Amino acid sequence: MMRLIWCLLLAPFFCAAQSYTIKPLTEGNKSSIRGLSVVSDQVIWVSGSKGSVGKSTDGGSTWKWTQPEGYEKLDFRDIEAFDDQNAIIVNAGSPAYILKTNDGGESWTMHYKNADTAIFLDGAGFWDKTRGLIFGDPISNKLQLLKTSDAGKSWQDITANLKSSLVKGEASFAASGTTIKTLPGGKTWIATGGIVSNIYFSPDYGQHWQVFKCPILQGENSTGPFSIDFLNDKTGVAVGGNYLKDKENTNNVLLTSDGGKTWQKPTTPVFGYRSGVTYINAKTLIATGTSGTDISTDGGQNWKHISDKSFNAVQKAKKGRIVILAGENGNVYKLEAAN
Repeated sequence: MMRLIWCLLLAPFFCAAQSYTIKPLTEGNKSSIRGLSVVSDQVIWVSGSKGSVGKSTDGGSTWKWTQPEGYEKLDFRDIEAFDDQNAIIVNAGSPAYILKTNDGGESWTMHYKNADTAIFLDGAGFWDKTRGLIFGDPISNKLQLLKTSDAGKSWQDITANLKSSLVKGEASFAASGTTIKTLPGGKTWIATGGIVSNIYFSPDYGQHWQVFKCPILQGENSTGPFSIDFLNDKTGVAVGGNYLKDKENTNNVLLTSDGGKTWQKPTTPVFGYRSGVTYINAKTLIATGTSGTDISTDGGQNWKHISDKSFNAVQKAKKGRIVILAGENGNVYKLEAAN
């Protein structure tokens, strides 16, 4: 009876008794997609290499692709969209740019530029429509932190707020723009990897920070957490591994129940390197990477492999139920559940 009630509450989507498949929405664009922002069941934005930005306003049935003028060679590793008109994109590498559109992608304006040869922005997160944070790899052992309070029109460098220095060889990954997680109220988590893996946590919009050890696979430049997600301020997940050995699954998924202070291995891990993970609901999670996609229906304790197809990112709609996967060659897929 309890299982029936649980299924009814979630019906018709994502009941534990269901099986899962992935369905193509668009393929063939010559862009490696890593940025993904699913606003609703209708509005989906993606970004990637060759300066590409894609948008659908009908749940993925049709797509419009653009390249911001003057930025056609950039690799936009993260995108944060608020509706079908307003979005922010961030590129990897130097010079670093933050671009913003308020006309659905028809035009883009630059709101930040950094020509430092060491700059490398990794991801963006927003607490609400006006306040957000972008972070990047360390310069002089300091994690780079940029904060906006006006919906991305201006950016304040708050790097000095994080007093801890990163060790040599510690950085982050821009594989999907999801080594940062923000929750309403100012809570923020940032994951680093490489030689050492840590979780940097701020409870107050990036003003103060704490550092927690993350015991995921680490020790090499290609290892560490590549994606994190938090269901609430206590329950979270981290996935990663070694992207050079993407079929190995040694210590590449961890769970936390105390906000990232401590982490535990699940009973059955994901089936390889994973660069994207998201909670669909309290029980159901999905993780994806270049060696495939896995589903858990018990809060992340046990994972089942559902596809070998390569993806970089996965996200559930902020306001809705659709779950989207994106990857190389402009591939955008949708997760489907069937009894």
